Amino acid sequence: MSSSPIAVSQLEIPYTIYPIPHTPPTMWLFITTYSIWILSEISLSLFRRSEKSDKKDTDKGTLGLIWTIIIIANILSYYISMWIYLPVSEDQAIRYLGLAFIVLGMMLRLKIVASLGKFFTVNVTILQDHRLKKDGFYKYVRHPSYSAALLSFVGYGLSMNNWISLLLVTGAASTAFLMRIRIEEKTLIDHFGAEYIEYKKRTKRLIPFVY
Repeated sequence: MSSSPIAVSQLEIPYTIYPIPHTPPTMWLFITTYSIWILSEISLSLFRRSEKSDKKDTDKGTLGLIWTIIIIANILSYYISMWIYLPVSEDQAIRYLGLAFIVLGMMLRLKIVASLGKFFTVNVTILQDHRLKKDGFYKYVRHPSYSAALLSFVGYGLSMNNWISLLLVTGAASTAFLMRIRIEEKTLIDHFGAEYIEYKKRTKRLIPFVY
């Protein structure tokens, strides 16, 4: 008794085993969105550093640690979505919602950075004429640029359409940001004293009205 071979073309490969859509032009939409997001973060790291005359040495190496944690988590999230089928939704529109979150988070982050002007630096620094910003986005959360960045990471996880990927990348980014925030807030309290302590009492740390 013989069995006929099954043609490869007859096998149905689930769309969701691919981390992103694998056929153009949709594939290029995902790649382009990811690329612009990454380039925006690289640009901030390269061009928004403190000057030599500013007060430094408060960063404690956390910038490099943040990048390491986030890069590893993003890469693992990508491959996990290939290895394990655990979709957030059977509706593939969730992937495009993820892309929208990435773009929204990126735009908000750049707007927040622009609102801080010269007082935004990627390394923890107190400028010579540093002033505490308490209006705009900072009226509601003390670290809105991290809030916006976290939104993009949630979007990245959703674009993979995988629960493990979503929880991994969001958890890693949250952990890295909270480590950084702890150092930043100590530096700000040391510099601004009671003014910053009072500001902390009426604002949330990362998520408006929640945390």
